[in-house]
Amino acid sequence: MSTNLVALSLPLASVRVGQPQSFGPTDSEPAARPWTSAIHKAEITGPVWLDGLNLSGDLQADQKNHGGPDQALCVYPGAHYPYWSQQLGHPMLPGSFGENLTLAGPTTEHDVCLGDIFRLGEAVVQISQPRSPCYKLGLRWHTPLLPKWLQDSGRTGWYMRVLEPGHVAPTDVLELLERPYPAWPLTLVNSVKYEQRENLTLAAELLACPALGEQWRRKMQGRVAGTAPLYDDASRLQGPSNG
Repeated sequence: MSTNLVALSLPLASVRVGQPQSFGPTDSEPAARPWTSAIHKAEITGPVWLDGLNLSGDLQADQKNHGGPDQALCVYPGAHYPYWSQQLGHPMLPGSFGENLTLAGPTTEHDVCLGDIFRLGEAVVQISQPRSPCYKLGLRWHTPLLPKWLQDSGRTGWYMRVLEPGHVAPTDVLELLERPYPAWPLTLVNSVKYEQRENLTLAAELLACPALGEQWRRKMQGRVAGTAPLYDDASRLQGPSNG
């Protein structure tokens, strides 16, 4: 296994946790569908325990599609927020996408790879898959196309699994310990799923990467086997039908 260790130190802009909350129609949006999410997360100012599933105080509302060992932490690059502030016409601040960790500095999906292992405080964590944005982001910001814009732009953020639990704090830094799969920057991983859907050779190569999270693994297995459609984003991006 190649480690190809590079110097990479990622400071944090914020650490956040949240519990599921229910939302529904309002005076301004009487036709809005009811929905439940932990997308509104509060900032943590001191150390918090990170176990194999969550930061203490954090929980996912839809545990069929979110959460689990491969999605213990949701990470979003703070470098993307000026872009989204311009696109949406109002300030987008750390936590706006429901992430647990907002990165400070210029690091994006281009700079990290699938399987990268980091120390974060007392914990050790590993990148498992990019985030697949869902319709609840659109509901939060009253912008139904926002999830698709994230997907199409590649500004998705990513998930991490926990290899060693421990306390983490906003003053901690993600320090790269190992890069076992340098051939898989997250920009390429996203491209395989969204831009190069018909390239089954690439799908098979991604499937062979041991670090790939189970959710994305099932997706690539279905593509390679021909049992899953290549274009199957509508439900995730648009949500369940109101009909």
